[in-house]
Amino acid sequence: MEHANAKKLIEFIRQSPTCFHAIDTIKKELKDFTPLREQEKWTIKPGGKYYVARNQSSIIAFTLPKAPFSAFQLIASHSDSPAFKIKENAETSVRGKYVQLDTERYGGMIMSSWFDRPLSVAGRALVRDGQGVRTVLVNLDQDMAVIPNVAIHMNREINNGYKYNAAVDTYPLWGTESAKDTFRARIAEAAGAEEKDLLGADLFLYNRMEGRIWGVKEEFVSAPRLDDLECAFASVEALKAAGEGKHANVCCVFDNEEVGSTTKQGADSTFLSDVLRRILLSLGRSEEDYYTVLANSFMLSADNAHAVHPNHPEFSDPLNCTYMNEGIVVKFNANQKYTTDGVSEAVFHHICEKAGVPVQHYANRSDMAGGGTLGNISGSHISINTLDIGLAQLAMHSCYETAGARDVDYMIEGMRAFYDTDIESLGDGSYRLTDGVTSC
Repeated sequence: MEHANAKKLIEFIRQSPTCFHAIDTIKKELKDFTPLREQEKWTIKPGGKYYVARNQSSIIAFTLPKAPFSAFQLIASHSDSPAFKIKENAETSVRGKYVQLDTERYGGMIMSSWFDRPLSVAGRALVRDGQGVRTVLVNLDQDMAVIPNVAIHMNREINNGYKYNAAVDTYPLWGTESAKDTFRARIAEAAGAEEKDLLGADLFLYNRMEGRIWGVKEEFVSAPRLDDLECAFASVEALKAAGEGKHANVCCVFDNEEVGSTTKQGADSTFLSDVLRRILLSLGRSEEDYYTVLANSFMLSADNAHAVHPNHPEFSDPLNCTYMNEGIVVKFNANQKYTTDGVSEAVFHHICEKAGVPVQHYANRSDMAGGGTLGNISGSHISINTLDIGLAQLAMHSCYETAGARDVDYMIEGMRAFYDTDIESLGDGSYRLTDGVTSC
């Protein structure tokens, strides 16, 4: 099988070792879009394509129809993944023989998956620039560190449910004592600056193992950070492919979902509401228009879902469970961890059915709590109908995850069909869905 989109996804992930790099990669994909800055007055025009970034780790891109519009159709995903963040004073010495890096956990990771594999360092560096400061993305881009396991002879309990201590067990080995005082120097070198001009940084370890398509019939794709770069990638591809309808298409990729989204660049910030309001105000629309347009809008919250595990199918609900390569997952939760309800489900089913995209349904086993997503968080700031979707995957929050190779195509096509459908609200619970494409 060719799997062109899965191969493109792997390359997208390779170029995106951190949230900062992911947003930079997305900007490059949106080369036909005009960048906007929040610090400047916006001048936007009907029929235009634009994006605005915040903190270099979140982005909102949008395309506008030529005619006045009465709805936004949005897709939201996230740029961050669980990882080890490197602390400011990074180097620590062990008995004058080894140099390690001092780290802390970011997000709810599977810690054991980070052991005994090649790691490197990437992120952003803040360097002195005359009288000011500028940001440079850095990626050491070579095998630089390993978190070594303790031999079973010294830890006989390793296979019996060993509890890792993040302040002891997970420090990466950076080098021998000859590597002392080299970390900041390597970061400065990667930033093209003198070490004395390195003023700050946000740096993470990342897994160097590149993505692979594998299986007897090439059924699977494995890569770091599939959760949630797979959905971010698909949403950007869909936005680029979508035609012009009667509504504005919006693609949102937020940072910090893995730690609660309560940052200026997270889904629990004003970023989305700020952008949507400014779009309308820049087009000469009124404050009243902002509320009427939101009431007619629709969002897909896109974050991957749990596939039935082949070794532990008992962890899944017996009826509402999902499998890789069987289509887009619609996620449900009675306590609104997922935002899907009967109305949003019906609208999305209608769209996917017409597009020939398979859909499956997921709910957590009733005695197992699941995680939340962007939908209910962003919904606390903008009140619009929302559906939670994703793709089925294994080993979520491992540093190397697995999904279905065909599902990338399903997600791109389903998202494109969503963007290309005009969803018109006729009243609470009633919608007219029409093919909205007038040009490509």
